[in-house]
Amino acid sequence: MPRRRLTLVLALAVGFASLPIVVTYLLLVLSSFSNEAGMLTLEDVFRTTYSLRPWIDFFTGKVAPAAGRLYTTWEIISIIANTLIVALGVTVVVVFTSVLAGYAFSRIRFPGRRPLMQLLILLHAFPGVALIIAVYTVYVWSLASIPKDHQWLYTFLYVILARASLEIPMSIWMMKGFFDQISWEVEWSALIDGASRFRVWWQVVLPQVKPGIAAVAIFAFLAGWEDFIYVWAFLKPRNIYTLATFIEEQVRSLETAYFPVIAAAGTLYLIPTILFFIFTQKLLLEAYSGGVKG
Repeated sequence: MPRRRLTLVLALAVGFASLPIVVTYLLLVLSSFSNEAGMLTLEDVFRTTYSLRPWIDFFTGKVAPAAGRLYTTWEIISIIANTLIVALGVTVVVVFTSVLAGYAFSRIRFPGRRPLMQLLILLHAFPGVALIIAVYTVYVWSLASIPKDHQWLYTFLYVILARASLEIPMSIWMMKGFFDQISWEVEWSALIDGASRFRVWWQVVLPQVKPGIAAVAIFAFLAGWEDFIYVWAFLKPRNIYTLATFIEEQVRSLETAYFPVIAAAGTLYLIPTILFFIFTQKLLLEAYSGGVKG
């Protein structure tokens, strides 16, 4: 009985602690359909009228007509596409690197293996903000050797690689945990049958760590999709916007903006995070347990 009471108390505590956050996000979503000029309050929820007009205005670029800030539909689509490019680019780099390195750390005993594993933990301890000056210095130094016509493309690739590098250390540890759970006998039997090491890795081992790969991909995608600091520091000066920097630009001029349109952009920005965590809870729990066991 005491244990049940403790569980109930903890559940209520978590519920009350998260209630303000849930209410705030709910008001943001409702504001994206509201015909009011500002953000909804709890008192306005049942008094206002709702429509798709803010979403239509967002996709047609009518962000702040009174201030003359109008965008074309193509510019809005480009902003969404830029966000997707960064997110998918980070995902590809992180998954590719962590799957290869995780397998190597799990299965191959090479000189310096333990110090490298300790270095990964150390690298993961540094937040992206703490590294931004060093990353920017390398960017400025390397940009001088890139032709001007290709500098925008190089900047895109640089942001993807820089953001991916922050996710790689933890992702390698997660994948190592999954590879550690696979019995050596499975690989040895395939090798004895004449399969190459690469074929064993590709056809025998990888199918057994799909949950880990999926979890790493999800975290990497969300990291790229939600990133603000790196896209703001590198892409925004070139007038290349993602949803994060687009919303920040509008919020800084909120007195002249039409808030429901910004709320629509904010809701679109939140959708991947909400969907991933609603539909992949079981997968993420399995990924965490696999990483801990490793």
